[in-house]
Amino acid sequence: MRCQNHTLSFPFVQTVEHGFPNQPSALAYDPKLQLMAIGTKSGAIKVYGAPGVECTGLHKETATVTQLHFFPGQVKLSQPLMFATRVTVLLPKLSCDLLAVGTEGGGVHFLELPSFTLLDRSIFQDEIMQSVPEEYKCGKSLGPVESLQEHPQHPDKILIGYSRGLVVLWDLQIFVVCVFLLQQLESLVWVRSGNSFVSSHSDGGYMVWPVSSSTPCTHEPVTSTIPYGPFPCKAVNKILWRTTESGAPLVLFSGGMPRASYGDRHCLTILQDSQHITLDFTSRVIDFFTIHCIDRDKEFDDPLALVVLLEEELVVIDLQTAGWPTIPSPYLAPLHSSAITCSYHISNVPTKLWDRVISAGQRQCHLQTHTNWPICGGKNLAPSPKQQELLLTGHEDGTVRFWDASGVSLRPLYKLSTANIFQTDCDHNDSLTQAGEEDWPPFRKVGCFDPYSDDPRLGIQKICLCKYSGKLLVAGTAGQVIVLYLCDEKSDHMIDVATVDLLQDREGFTWKGHDRLPPKSSSVPFAPGFQPVVLVQCMPPAAVTAVTLHAEWNLIAFGTSHGFGLFDYHRRLGFHSRCTLHPNDSLAMEGPLSRVKSLKKSLRQSFRRIRKSRVSGKKRVQEANAQLAEQDAEVTPVQRRIEPRSADDSLSGVVRCLCFADTFLRDGTHHGPTMWAGTNSGCVYAYALDVPSQDKFSEQSVEALLGKEIQLMHRAPVVSIAVLDGRGNPLPEPYEVSRDLAKAPDMQGSHSVLIASEEQFKVFMLPRVSAKTKFKLTAHEGCRVRKVALVNFSSVASEDYSENGLVCLTNLGDIHVFSIPALRPQVRYDCIRKEDISGIASCVFTKTGQGFYLISPSEYERFSLSARVITKPLCQLDVDRPHDPSELSFCTTVPHQANGTHKTQFYVMLQNVTFFFFFPQSKMEVVIIAMSL
Repeated sequence: MRCQNHTLSFPFVQTVEHGFPNQPSALAYDPKLQLMAIGTKSGAIKVYGAPGVECTGLHKETATVTQLHFFPGQVKLSQPLMFATRVTVLLPKLSCDLLAVGTEGGGVHFLELPSFTLLDRSIFQDEIMQSVPEEYKCGKSLGPVESLQEHPQHPDKILIGYSRGLVVLWDLQIFVVCVFLLQQLESLVWVRSGNSFVSSHSDGGYMVWPVSSSTPCTHEPVTSTIPYGPFPCKAVNKILWRTTESGAPLVLFSGGMPRASYGDRHCLTILQDSQHITLDFTSRVIDFFTIHCIDRDKEFDDPLALVVLLEEELVVIDLQTAGWPTIPSPYLAPLHSSAITCSYHISNVPTKLWDRVISAGQRQCHLQTHTNWPICGGKNLAPSPKQQELLLTGHEDGTVRFWDASGVSLRPLYKLSTANIFQTDCDHNDSLTQAGEEDWPPFRKVGCFDPYSDDPRLGIQKICLCKYSGKLLVAGTAGQVIVLYLCDEKSDHMIDVATVDLLQDREGFTWKGHDRLPPKSSSVPFAPGFQPVVLVQCMPPAAVTAVTLHAEWNLIAFGTSHGFGLFDYHRRLGFHSRCTLHPNDSLAMEGPLSRVKSLKKSLRQSFRRIRKSRVSGKKRVQEANAQLAEQDAEVTPVQRRIEPRSADDSLSGVVRCLCFADTFLRDGTHHGPTMWAGTNSGCVYAYALDVPSQDKFSEQSVEALLGKEIQLMHRAPVVSIAVLDGRGNPLPEPYEVSRDLAKAPDMQGSHSVLIASEEQFKVFMLPRVSAKTKFKLTAHEGCRVRKVALVNFSSVASEDYSENGLVCLTNLGDIHVFSIPALRPQVRYDCIRKEDISGIASCVFTKTGQGFYLISPSEYERFSLSARVITKPLCQLDVDRPHDPSELSFCTTVPHQANGTHKTQFYVMLQNVTFFFFFPQSKMEVVIIAMSL
């Protein structure tokens, strides 16, 4: 796009990933740099520090990351090594000169660093067995190496634990062996003094063992404990022993639950003196570590926080505050705490709304501390966002979650639940903060991941928010449409309920789907935040497929697979509805929860398609002549032939889009409120509305007057409708003009309506609804439109200059940008893999040229089409001075799976540190990857 001296470009950049890594498999922490790294089963490695400090790397092949280690002081990219058996455990020594590698065959090998040279000083089981008592030698091997631990006071000593239960303290200098005879081993950890170590076992217990050079072989531990015995317990997978200034050690371990009663629980236990808490999670514990004050001279560990990586979320516990509360996470929030069903983005959020949402969210924090986030490495150099952005996600359990999408970190702000206004079998209070059902073990529900929904009908399908009035519209799976007001005080009130019949007593249709959700008949208490004022129930109770809100007119519109309705929420009155069902829309009467096609119906549809394909030669000639007549005089590109869709296709009555607009529909001289609706059959309905003035809302009701209908030739589903003013610009949002927040639209020139279907874009002049221009996307590109948005692109050269464009995402995963109203193609980019159907369906565009789509159930990928508006990490690490001045800056780039483009994720200044990553690609091979930051 060009205008005078301004040129707009549309660079496609995938900027940052939001959310929780999918399928995490490994965890590491660097106490010096205060950075945390997470590895995944797909080979991704994500590094996190202070909020805004992020780095993402991706292995070139899909290989599970089984271990991660921060390795300071070295710069090495990759080095494949071969061993006789599978590698089970790694130990990079703190001196950074040696790497110990434990194998499945029981051998321990050593690599010199930084060269990664295999040294001729391996430890084999034959050497170990020479120091083992005769009664322990029963012909069996010691089993795989289960654990390697460096002595905290003597770096030359390494503790080697074998799965069969033998533990060896090996001195690398004098090759002296001290043997400890244990049970089936799970993990080992040193006590800080080095005078003892702790072992955990498969029977659910742990033991404390003394270390003395005078005793070469030890059979008896100092203490042996099975915390949840005496009945059989599951294994204690990992244990940490931390000393404290009070004298009582802090013991943390995962697993160990009574096998019969709680063997299916995912737990982590914290013990100190008489304090005992069993953290009960809803997903499996992957790994955990503690964060300490950085002071080598201290005699005690005195941990500040416990960080637990779970399969579906990250939980951080404050170990310095009484009761061990959780610390809210500024990133890595589990977007999929309940499955995401829809999303909605708001740009340029007013300060008043922003502050009220944050205030409401802060009052929801239960059993949380306000301690600073303990993982604080690096510096966020990104400038403060020029505007605040909200991302709203609807979920399967009936909640709507508000996220701060202004920067790199997607931060949770507020959670709204709609389940408490309905009568269901379950209590919808926040059960995660309640104590367990038994006094022993002392369970405490921790975390917010809860994949189970009490009732699938609660699922949120559509969201619409007016950022100026604080009015929110939420619609669900069972035809429920809820209007909510933002309130700063708690309330206890009844909710008004209205029912809208979208079938309008049409005969021959019987709803076979789920029942409606019965609303509560008594007062309901509500916390500060968004509080429901009216519930509109669509009948039949089918899933809501489209909604729109005009807060300045106090109107909402909603649609399902049966029709659409208009509702005045100020007077609690529905004033118009329209059934869009075709006589053959029987599938629309079955509902999404009970949709089963019969064999008879399938055969009938097959024969119908065969009959349609037998078109006479005469009719083909007529259609060809009609197409030639529509072509312009100039040469046009070759177009694909698109067969018209049948009017009696199943679900043709589904309402796909709705919008309100102040425009010309009755005549060319009088503009006024209108409502537009588009359906799956390519039909567009337009109504002129008689809306009373603000001071007469309570006295007069809204009326739907003139109605017009547009039928698209190919009957392709209508994806979007937007009205353009006399200059071809989109109309401003409600309240923007009346509050002097935007320029008034041009009401002198002719308005037009832009209708986007799955196959083409078309502009009609108003009020005659005559075609002006079009672009046949399916005919030219062979793809179908899935998502459409009108975007304002700002110039990089001049902040005051911007142009509007039409952005669309197709079923092939590519993005197209068109000028409006001329509909000239500008650019095209590959964005999402065409096989990623859920990613394409989840995509949402912002009004400033950015977008989000799900790359996994728990992660959003963020991208930008605007050269001016780009959200990406910009970070710095202050570490030791590098040996080589050429190492002053580094950024990681990751090839994107869809199109091979690269995205800059992390900038580091003055680096002298290496990340060490371990990928077991086969039983015989170790791949060592060191990312120099």
